[in-house]
Amino acid sequence: MSTIKKIQLGQNGPLVSELGLGCMRMSSVWGSPTPDETESIATIHQALDSGINFLNTGDFYGAGHNEMLIGKAIKGRRDDAFISVKFGAIFYNGQWIGMDLRPIAIKNFVTYSLTRLGIETIDLYQPSRMDGSVPIEDIIGTIADLVKEGKVRHIGVSEITSDQLRVANSIYPISALEIAYSLADRQIENDLLPTARELGIGVVAFANTAEGLLTGDLQAPLAADDYRNHFSRFQGENLVHNLEKVEVLKQMANNKGVTPTHLAIAWVKEQGDNIMPLVSMSRRSRLPENIAAMEIVFTSEEMNILNSTFAIGSIRGGTYLQR
Repeated sequence: MSTIKKIQLGQNGPLVSELGLGCMRMSSVWGSPTPDETESIATIHQALDSGINFLNTGDFYGAGHNEMLIGKAIKGRRDDAFISVKFGAIFYNGQWIGMDLRPIAIKNFVTYSLTRLGIETIDLYQPSRMDGSVPIEDIIGTIADLVKEGKVRHIGVSEITSDQLRVANSIYPISALEIAYSLADRQIENDLLPTARELGIGVVAFANTAEGLLTGDLQAPLAADDYRNHFSRFQGENLVHNLEKVEVLKQMANNKGVTPTHLAIAWVKEQGDNIMPLVSMSRRSRLPENIAAMEIVFTSEEMNILNSTFAIGSIRGGTYLQR
């Protein structure tokens, strides 16, 4: 397996792998069964062996299970891993019930995260989103204090607006913005992505296949019990229209001898040196193919076809990924 290259996370940020490993699906998500822990740990080990050092988690993934899993996986290999942690989301009985971004809560969250991860310092710490309940100055200021205390190395943000990003960065240098970005979700190109570039902030792009829309595996209609039926993008004529767009991606993938998923990841990577695709995996078998996606190159004609086919507004309907 080839070794992944490194990029700088932000203008003055740390060196990290150009592909990030999202660990969320290694824990129970929305009531789903917990994947095999041995396989999940083996996946993290193989990722580290391949040079993927960026491990992304949230203290609310699996009610802390995800952090404990990562803690087991990096034991004895702390220097090989760059740990990114999101906080602030509150769940009860597996259901999201709100956000808690109070300074006193942040100090509590970080203490538990450090214990579960078995480390002394979190490399990148970030609120999972801003809901307006607490001033940005208080949130970022509190994390800045954690930096001074040695509990956090770098500050990130997630699910944030362009104006909020400017405010946050004026309080303390922001290293990374974590946000949904894909061929099907390009709204950040209007203002958020240009702002991140202007400020020298790295972009950690998740949901590269837009909840599976870009995998080429979906057919209309979805199964009655598919959670995506709740979102207008996957309903009725919207889904039929959107899958017609995906046919273009499927044809190009076939011509290049790869999968639509690989092309979707590669397209994100090609959008700038400051952008890292974050791909969720829980099985070792997916590592080689996703690493290989980082080697895909596009001709100018291919890129023009994708950018025109998936222009902003061309995908109908929305999901919770859209702001």
